[in-house]
Amino acid sequence: MSEYIAPLKDMQFVLRELADLDAVAALPGNEEVNAELADAILEEAGKFANGVLSPINVPGDREGATWKDGEVSTAPGWKQAYSQFVDGGWNALSCPTDFGGQGLPHIISAMVEEMWNASNTSFTLCPMLTRGAIESLQLCGTPEQKAMYLPKMVTGEWTGSMNLTEPQAGSDLAAVRTKAIPQGDGSFRIHGQKIFITYGEHDLTDNIVHLVLARTPTAPEGVKGISLFVVPKFLVNADGSLGARNDVRCVSIEHKLGIHASPTCVLAFGDNDGAIGWLVGEENRGLEYMFIMMNAARYGVGLQGVGLCERATQRAVEYARTRVQGVEQGAKSRDKVAIIRHPDVRRMLMQMKSRTEALRAVAGVTAAAMDIAHAHPDAEVRKAQQAFVELMIPIVKGWSTETSLLVTSLGVQVHGGMGFIEETGAAQHMRDARITTIYEGTTGIQAADLIGRKIARDGGATIGLVIAQMEAVRAELAASDDASLAAIGTSLEAGIAALKSGVAFILAHQGEAIRQAAMAAVPMLELFGIVTGGWQMARAALVAKRQLAAGEGDAPFLQSKLLTARFYADHVLSGASGLAYTVLNGADAALAMADEQF
Repeated sequence: MSEYIAPLKDMQFVLRELADLDAVAALPGNEEVNAELADAILEEAGKFANGVLSPINVPGDREGATWKDGEVSTAPGWKQAYSQFVDGGWNALSCPTDFGGQGLPHIISAMVEEMWNASNTSFTLCPMLTRGAIESLQLCGTPEQKAMYLPKMVTGEWTGSMNLTEPQAGSDLAAVRTKAIPQGDGSFRIHGQKIFITYGEHDLTDNIVHLVLARTPTAPEGVKGISLFVVPKFLVNADGSLGARNDVRCVSIEHKLGIHASPTCVLAFGDNDGAIGWLVGEENRGLEYMFIMMNAARYGVGLQGVGLCERATQRAVEYARTRVQGVEQGAKSRDKVAIIRHPDVRRMLMQMKSRTEALRAVAGVTAAAMDIAHAHPDAEVRKAQQAFVELMIPIVKGWSTETSLLVTSLGVQVHGGMGFIEETGAAQHMRDARITTIYEGTTGIQAADLIGRKIARDGGATIGLVIAQMEAVRAELAASDDASLAAIGTSLEAGIAALKSGVAFILAHQGEAIRQAAMAAVPMLELFGIVTGGWQMARAALVAKRQLAAGEGDAPFLQSKLLTARFYADHVLSGASGLAYTVLNGADAALAMADEQF
């Protein structure tokens, strides 16, 4: 069975040509960042992904994490791999330098995180949640909390977890019942149960720093009464050493469809005297603070979708090259050929390849905007880029993960019957991908966020600016005398028109006709996603054409970029008009159906 190989050429192309690494490198604090450094990091990360994480992915899936008497043991090889991960400084790649991190831009760390997800999604969930916890404490914690927890969380010596969901409170966090009782010394006693806690218990580190949503006795009802608490597995002494075990235990772990090696825990807080915790930030602002961690995690889950698409594509391509079956259609020879010669297999592989490259480009451009929003000296530029990031988060999360279901399913299909057999490895990618559209906010939640908070709230201003950038690329394509570029431009023009009509519908119906808008939310997310992907693929085609004309770059790679962009325009972007029709007309039947008629 093959191991993952990082797509370095495409990652470097996205970094330099689409995400504009030079502009990110020019930001304050990035003085040492350049293309050579980025290349070196990506190359070393690729070696780690290929040599350490990928080989334990399938065994981890088969063995899984195990629970016994409240303790969780990770899969064979996990502890050794995590130790190497920490020793290599990978956990601290984009973490703040104030606490021992390397402070590298998001655009570089995003490409590295894609590698981790592609090579071993279950492993990657642990550092992903830790980084989200780091960001929450960094922005909202007290100086004492930062000093106590962040240095060891940044290095990876300790991990972090996010504790939101309860048996009666899934996506509806207003139903959270976990209690936090003040003790008079600044601490609280936490009582309650949390479910679906990724890496809530494990044997990789000595301590786990839980961030927990709970209610104080005087808290108002609903989401306005939720506070955030830091609750370590082991209490930490003043000198930084570990003290007594806190009153939090793992009751069980879930038996899941996929991500078997990632322990998904049920945690009980306060079975005895109560788990000791400390308030993070101000009381009753916990949901606001947790959204910092949640947005980081949503982007991270989007990278899971990109990584799984890449891995499934690599596996399918390798199988199609080596599986000999049938003769080539239209050929005089009756010799058997590899199935990659069959048109329908090529169609599936191109669907996988083009969609994966589009996802990577969109995620990369979004990561670069994060960097600019964080560090640009002009406040207005920071504000505009942050608005773009917020608009794109539901796309990176929702569209990337939904696409991963399609791409990993196609990966199984390319394998034929062998894809249904676990030993080929194709099925694992599909099983692992299935959760990505659910956790950290379902696709429906991402879509509701997109149409309500991100499109309607500012009257379509931010998405209007994005559409204007799309129009500029379309005009450049239309001015080209290259037939293929012109065809891509025609498809992009139709996609932009479809997107405009969808935006107009959302703006017109988000108020009084809210149910019609809500019915259109997921199709609108997909519409925006594929048009945004088409925009980035069109940009890539223009760059590839210019470089080929100038005799620059890797000619076969650039030619493949042109062909992949053309395929995306013809087979994916061409679906925009149908999605727009659904956005405009798709609500009536579903809303008219009586409940008992389903």
